[in-house]
Amino acid sequence: MDEDRALDDVLTEVGPRLRRIRKERGATLGDLSAATGISVSTLSRLESGRRRPSLELLLPIARAHQVPLDDLVGAPPVGDPRVRAKPIVRGAKTMVPLTRQPGGLQAYKVVDRGSACPPEPRIHEGYEWLYVLAGRLRLVLAGNDVVLGAGEAAEFDTRLPHWFGPAGDAPVEYLSLFGPQGERMHVRARPRSGGS
Repeated sequence: MDEDRALDDVLTEVGPRLRRIRKERGATLGDLSAATGISVSTLSRLESGRRRPSLELLLPIARAHQVPLDDLVGAPPVGDPRVRAKPIVRGAKTMVPLTRQPGGLQAYKVVDRGSACPPEPRIHEGYEWLYVLAGRLRLVLAGNDVVLGAGEAAEFDTRLPHWFGPAGDAPVEYLSLFGPQGERMHVRARPRSGGS
């Protein structure tokens, strides 16, 4: 009996969640219908709770929104909640992806064990935010050459020539958030106390 009630509670929340996710992406029911092949009336009934969700309906919607099915269903966590990301190793740099969806904002924890090397600035579309966890990170950005220490952050438009890596021979550990052009990251931080 309690399991049936729990299932009904999960299913009741699917409609409002579908509507919220669609509106967050700025899509109309017509846009979603064109992307999924599901009629506007069926999508409307799903969002209002007048149609029971099924995998045949939810899978194309999840694909269209590029979100995991769990985001649509709001399934309660099962078992071990830890994210088991597979590290990407490129030379002396190890990147652990912290986001799972393709496209949009991407987050990585990076450990760069490379020795100091001459900067080779590059440009590409996007916007990047860096936060140093440990060590010192050298950032060369459009003629500026700065060193960031633990607890310091930088953000920049990647259409500007840029390069970053360890500031010396010691490894540096940092978080990197990268988004397509126009997606800026906003960080709210407490001002430093003590007039420093």
